[in-house]
Parts: sequence; structure tokens; C-alpha cells
Amino acid sequence: MLTQSISKNSLILAAFALVTAGILAVTYQATAERIAEEERKAAQAALLEIVPATRHDNDMLSHTFSIPQYLLAELGLKNNANIHLAYNNDEPVAAIVPALAPDGYSGDIKLIIGINADGSLAGVRVLTHKETPGLGDKIDLRKSDWILGFNGKSLTNPNIEQWAVKKDGGHFDQFTGATITPRAVVQRVKQTLQFYSTHRALIFEKSE
Repeated sequence: MLTQSISKNSLILAAFALVTAGILAVTYQATAERIAEEERKAAQAALLEIVPATRHDNDMLSHTFSIPQYLLAELGLKNNANIHLAYNNDEPVAAIVPALAPDGYSGDIKLIIGINADGSLAGVRVLTHKETPGLGDKIDLRKSDWILGFNGKSLTNPNIEQWAVKKDGGHFDQFTGATITPRAVVQRVKQTLQFYSTHRALIFEKSE
């Protein structure tokens, strides 16, 4: 009797474990799909903020150029990443390039940098950072419009020697009490423009 009782309880527990595991698996799958969809929407919104839908007729989120391993370091990147591309009537409109400034005051500053086909900036956005609230966090558009100062700039506007903060004799404003953060962003944006200038043909050729 005792053996039968133990066996019966074991079967009940096993069945309960299987049902629970099944419920968790289904719940995880449903949750993962929702999270992935929300992440997709957030990513698309960020891209459209830089290159509005009125400027292109393709899906920038899926139309990408995979950055070769040997070029990742030029953008400060350590892991695989994609450049998102905007086209209109099959003509290149812009590329949105991921980049990392490793020399922020409190560490890495993750950026996306929109570059028009002609080499001018469509826009720059900071995705993540750990800069000091009230000082370095002014690189975040939610805190300040400083980042909008890059719009329309290029390697010739201002000239290359002026791609620095004013404290270093350059064109771009720094923040009161915080120079390291804007200096890091300005330098990485300049380097990304140089990357685009060098590799533009490769970026758009491989995407077609």
C-alpha cells in the first residue's frame, strides 16, 4: 500500500510538473513575442525620428547592411551590428549608423547617427549612457536639445579642424561643468562621418 501510494503521488507530482512547465513555456513564448514586437516598434520609432517616413519608401528596420567584423572598431563597436538604410525610388536617402563613444565621463555612450546620402547629418540620438544627471545627461534629447545641433553638419560644415568642443578650440558647445561628455560625442560623430565617407559605396552596394 505504501509503495502504491508513493508511486501514485510521484505520478501526480510529475504530471503537475509537466503541466506547469507547459504553461510556463507558453507564457514565455507569448511574452517573448510581445517584448520583441515592442522592441521592434521602439527601434522603428528611433529610426523614423531621424529619417521621417516622408523621406523614404522602404522598411529601414529590415533593410540593413551588416557591418563586417574588420570595420566594427572604426565605430567603437565590439559586437555585430547593422546599419539601417533609407531608400526612395531605389535611390539611397540615408544610412543610420550605430556607434559607441567609450570615453564618456561615466563610460560608454551608445549612439545612432543618421547620415544623408550627401554626407550631411540627418540627426544624432543617444540610446544609452551613464552620464551624470544634470550635467552630462544633457546629451539626451529628453534633457536638452544640444544633440540637435548636429543636424545638417558635415565634414566640411564646420571644417574638420572645428570638429571639437569650444573649450578645445572647436565649433560645438560644451556643458557648464561638463566637457568630457560632449567632447566624447563630438569626436565619435566626426569619426562616424569619416567612416561613412570612406565606406559609403560598400554600405549601399551590399544592401542592394
